[in-house]
Amino acid sequence: MKCFSCLSKKREEKPRSCGVTMVLDKGLGLETAESLMNLTGEYVDYVKFGWGTLVVQDWDLVQQKIEMYKAHDITPFTGGTLFELAYSKNRMDGFFAEAYDLGFRTIEISDGSIRIPREDKLKAITLAKQAKFEVLSEVGKKDPALDAEFSVEERVNYLNAELNAGSSYVIVEAREGGKNIGIFDKSGNAKEDEIDHILNHVPKDKIIWEAPNKDQQVFFVLKMGSDVNLGNISTDDIISLETIRQGLRGDTFGKV
Repeated sequence: MKCFSCLSKKREEKPRSCGVTMVLDKGLGLETAESLMNLTGEYVDYVKFGWGTLVVQDWDLVQQKIEMYKAHDITPFTGGTLFELAYSKNRMDGFFAEAYDLGFRTIEISDGSIRIPREDKLKAITLAKQAKFEVLSEVGKKDPALDAEFSVEERVNYLNAELNAGSSYVIVEAREGGKNIGIFDKSGNAKEDEIDHILNHVPKDKIIWEAPNKDQQVFFVLKMGSDVNLGNISTDDIISLETIRQGLRGDTFGKV
């Protein structure tokens, strides 16, 4: 039983259809990750093994972490960098096979660091589904100059096309810093007009908004409610985000 449960806001239990929290694992040790999940696991839906960090971690240890996350009803998945590396080296079959052997049943497909023809990315989503993976796909570039070339209409078209190809969720790129990328300006402030355009044309329950910074998390909760899907949450901020969702912080107190 939680402390002061009479004061808490009831949230949908896992597996959730909304209010998804996706957390970024940048290389936590097994014991650290397990201790953290014992405290916060009920608030976490997906854990991304960020970027290419899996390449520099021990196979057996990663497998243990995957099983630990699953034991907490959390879906672990590979970051998009691994897919992009596999695509660029023409080793997608090997990537799919090893990811499955490790215990992953969900992968991210992105083109944030390299140029991938649209038809190839959509085909990759289909191939991953055929290989029995759930797919989360990400739209946006990690280079601010390249990302700025996307119009909001193009971003909408890409998001919808990837959902139609089989992605469970589409992730709106904001990187770990959340500044000068996609829907955030150089100061990290949300571009509300662009967000509104996306919301008017893409199913909101299928979008995960990367919002690594507290002010961005507050913005989305106030705009869309406690059950907005948020991603790239730091492991340090899991409890903080849940208090924002439940109206326990001054920023959202009495507003959600």
